[in-house]
Amino acid sequence: MDYSTYASPFSWRYGRAELRSLFSEQTRRRLWRAVWVALAEAQAAQGLVAEAELDDLRANAANVDIEAALEIERTIQHDLMAEIRVFAEQAKLGGGKLHLGATSMDVEDTVETYRLRLALSQVGENVNALLAAFGDKIRAYADLVCMGFTHLQPAEPTTLGYRLASYAQDLLVDDENLRFVFENLTTKGLRGAVGTAASYERLANEPGGSAKAEAYVLETFGLRAREVSTQTYPRKLDYLLLAALSGLGASLSKFAADVRILSSPGFGEVAEPFGRSQVGSSAMPFKRNPILSERICSLARLLPSLADVSWNNAATNFLERTLDDSANRRIVLPEALLCADEIVTLARTVIEGLRIDERRIAANLRAYAPFAGTETVMMEAVRAGGDRQRLHEALRGASMEAWAAVGRGEDNPLSALLPEERELTAFVDPAEIRRLLDPSGYVGTAPQRARLLADRIGNLQAFPRQTEVRLT
Repeated sequence: MDYSTYASPFSWRYGRAELRSLFSEQTRRRLWRAVWVALAEAQAAQGLVAEAELDDLRANAANVDIEAALEIERTIQHDLMAEIRVFAEQAKLGGGKLHLGATSMDVEDTVETYRLRLALSQVGENVNALLAAFGDKIRAYADLVCMGFTHLQPAEPTTLGYRLASYAQDLLVDDENLRFVFENLTTKGLRGAVGTAASYERLANEPGGSAKAEAYVLETFGLRAREVSTQTYPRKLDYLLLAALSGLGASLSKFAADVRILSSPGFGEVAEPFGRSQVGSSAMPFKRNPILSERICSLARLLPSLADVSWNNAATNFLERTLDDSANRRIVLPEALLCADEIVTLARTVIEGLRIDERRIAANLRAYAPFAGTETVMMEAVRAGGDRQRLHEALRGASMEAWAAVGRGEDNPLSALLPEERELTAFVDPAEIRRLLDPSGYVGTAPQRARLLADRIGNLQAFPRQTEVRLT
């Protein structure tokens, strides 16, 4: 790593080493060479490449020399042609048959689709591991009653497991989207300059000969192509991928933002893991900032902007092909996958090490949950013959008095105030009023639904894997 020049943070700070390696220039060029060898193998079967020439190409396929290729590129301004020249110079016997009938995007799109699918399969596996971690926590806390909040204000009780299930349910939607994208990430195929396969057909000298060569190469890389292509595969597929990754980012940003809220002093119910030697602030030694969750939110904001670039690529790749997409795709595709994978890994760290403060949860319930029972008390009193409007006013008056007490830091007195309201006790027994204010009775079917979602996670099939090419 050269720290004296600019490098993307994804090349050293964020992202998995395996994904960085996959999107490295070294791997890219080795995969180009793997395509050329596979094409030569297919053409050898058609009598276009001799066995000795093929053996020569195989023997030199691993000898990537990036510096030599870059030197040539400075003159000819074409990176793939520069690599061809270096390869051909190394493979003096077989080099003359390199890239026979092909156009640049036959090679580049094959490699790009392969890398995208391989990276996506790794991201998908990471998402499945994150879902499994959520499933464990959902089961563990399915019955733990906590205060629910709407508009960032106390609402009605729920359970912590049910709240966690809401995040996991979003992730299941993302998982489904990612699987759909994986199945639909198809490549261009080997079809020449405008997608007609005319050059391959002419070389094969037999009807359908181009399809045989294409099928061989695509099978080598575990890929498939659609019926129609131009000079590239449809750039709409890039947008499909990045939109799905952006959606994943939204789900995890929502989860991380809620962790940040719930870990603030006003709530204090959960906290992300915090290392013994971790420093929260350079100025304030007492700080325990939720930096993992903040990092998730920060990185997740990047994903929609990358998806926007891929939308424009899909919309402005004129006719059979222009280069509007070429430069930015080198950035947005690998960085979107590295970014998405990083926030999934961060989210796994947060959920697996999530610290639950049950005492604060109970304290918040005591402070706010009794208010949620006032409607049930009113309904019971009306059912017994009371006047709804007069009952509402009695409940409102007691609630305002109790809210003021809570605001002063006192215990919520509502459970004591309501049993003394004659307007209520004329229709509902005081003991029944106290029972109706118990928050444990207000979670409805939350525990059962949380467990059902955890079961759904448990039955999730493994994310599909991309066939990997063995590089010499």
